[in-house]
Order: sequence, then C-alpha cells, then structure tokens
Amino acid sequence: MKLAILSREPKLYSTTRLVQAAEARGHQAVVIDHLQCNLVLEKGAPGIIYKGAPLEKFDAVIPRIGASVTFYGTAVVRQFEMMKVRTAVDSQSIIRSRDKLRSMQVLARAGVGMPKTAFTNYSDEVPQMIRQVGGAPVIIKLLEGTQGLGVVLAETEKAAQSVIEAFHNLKARIIVQEFVAESKGADLRAFVVNGEVVGAMKRQGKEGEFRSNLHRGGTGTLVKLSRAEKAAALLAAKSLGLSIAGVDMLQSKRGPLVLEVNSSPGLEGIEKATGLNIAGKIIEYTEQLIDKKKVKDVKPKAPAPMPDHQAE
Repeated sequence: MKLAILSREPKLYSTTRLVQAAEARGHQAVVIDHLQCNLVLEKGAPGIIYKGAPLEKFDAVIPRIGASVTFYGTAVVRQFEMMKVRTAVDSQSIIRSRDKLRSMQVLARAGVGMPKTAFTNYSDEVPQMIRQVGGAPVIIKLLEGTQGLGVVLAETEKAAQSVIEAFHNLKARIIVQEFVAESKGADLRAFVVNGEVVGAMKRQGKEGEFRSNLHRGGTGTLVKLSRAEKAAALLAAKSLGLSIAGVDMLQSKRGPLVLEVNSSPGLEGIEKATGLNIAGKIIEYTEQLIDKKKVKDVKPKAPAPMPDHQAE
C-alpha cells in the first residue's frame, strides 16, 4: 500500500510516527507538503503536481492539515478525493470542524453536552450575552484560535465587557463560554479512530493557568474514561463526520462537556501519556479503507450462460 501523509513538517513527532507505523506494517509512506502541491482541474482528469512531477498511484491519504492553512490544505485533500484516492479524514469534515461556531451548532443539534456558549456581532448586546452563559467569570475565545491561543479568562463582568469590545473593534469574531470552575484547569482528550476511543488522557494546566493545552505547559496523564465520557466523545466525532479526531472535554457536575473536536490531533501527548501505539491504529484504519475500496471496485461477474436445454 502506498500512503500519502500530508504534512508541512516531516520531522514532527506525529508525522514521523505515522511513517514508522506504516513502514512497520509493510507499507510505503510518502510525506507531502500540501502547500507545495499544484492542482490541475480538467474534465475527467483531475491531477496534482508536486515538485514538478504528478502524484500518482497512491492508495490512501492521511491529512495532517494545520489550522492556518485549512483553505489550501483541504483543497488538496478534495483533489485527492476527486482522483478516487481514499482519505482517512475527508475534506468536508475538516472544514466543518475548523469553524468553531459551526461545529458547536452541529454538536448542539446532535445532543452533545457542552459549556453554555453565546455569539453576537453587536457590542451593545455584551452584558446580556455574559448573563446568558451564567455571568462572570467567562471564557472568551477567538473563533480562529488554536492550541490555547486567543483564549481569555475574564473574571469580572467589567473585564469581560472590555475584552469583548476590544475584539469587536478589531473585527475579530469571538464566542463567550461559561467558566466551569469544577474542572480546576484540567480537561480530557479522547482520541477517536473509526468510531472507537483508542486512547485518553487528562491534561492539567500548570499552576495558575486555566488552559490545559500541552503547548501552554500543561501535562498529560493516562486516564480511564467513564461510559458517559466515551459516549460524548464518540457522538461528537460522529456528528462532525470525523473518523479520526481528538475530542476535548471538561468534567463537570452535569456530565462531560465537549470544548472542541480536533480533526488533526497531535500524537505525541497521547502516545507518551498512554504508552499506546495510536499511529498504528490510524494505519490499521487506513488499511480497512483500502480493503473496502477494493471490494467496491470489483465488478460483479456476468452470469454464466445457461445450458442449451435450459435456455427456453
């Protein structure tokens, strides 16, 4: 099997581990920088040119698309889809998950528990919006933020109003969420592959930090999820159409509350915290995609002609 791993950084832990896991199972893995791909659009013959040569004969693609290049990255994934190459995560699901407001609307419609969230385009509505999520303190998030960047804890209504108005003046789109105090600066990351939670960790923010992201200095430890937490993670991934996902949740008095669903979750934190071969699980799932495609592509044989004595 020949795999394309779409990644801008071949030396990143996640990229390296996927290559290792693929090769350990006897496959060829090629790392491709999606920003260096040129897309050729032609009726009946879509193509991709990479470093002057066409990309051909790939069995499957594993996208590792960063949030800052979602538009072009998903265009490359979509081009592979047009070329009838199986993708471990489809382009539309990546786009859906990257729009925080849209993804939360989808999660709410699917019945996924999450913190009270409000969104407005008018600064005049700020006091009302703060009250709608339970009052200060509140969490204010940039819709385009990642890895804990663009997330602010406003401890008073006055501070919240100042931050929200400042963001609005900068034409930045934000959401306001309730602050779940009982989580104590920790959250859960459930790693989902093909409708199964294959690993989970608890991420704890450093002292005095309300964000638990590992990129912000948090630590990850192995954790066993409750039945409700597993169900919430699986429902969240399914509702966004993600076959591979990192689902971030808070533990609260009213059950698990989903914060975000990541379509390109990192492998380093989860593998080191759990000791599990998560990369191998992704490769196994990709193998299943190829097997399904082979079955689908097999044309049924024409029925054998009846013997002359039965032809009537």
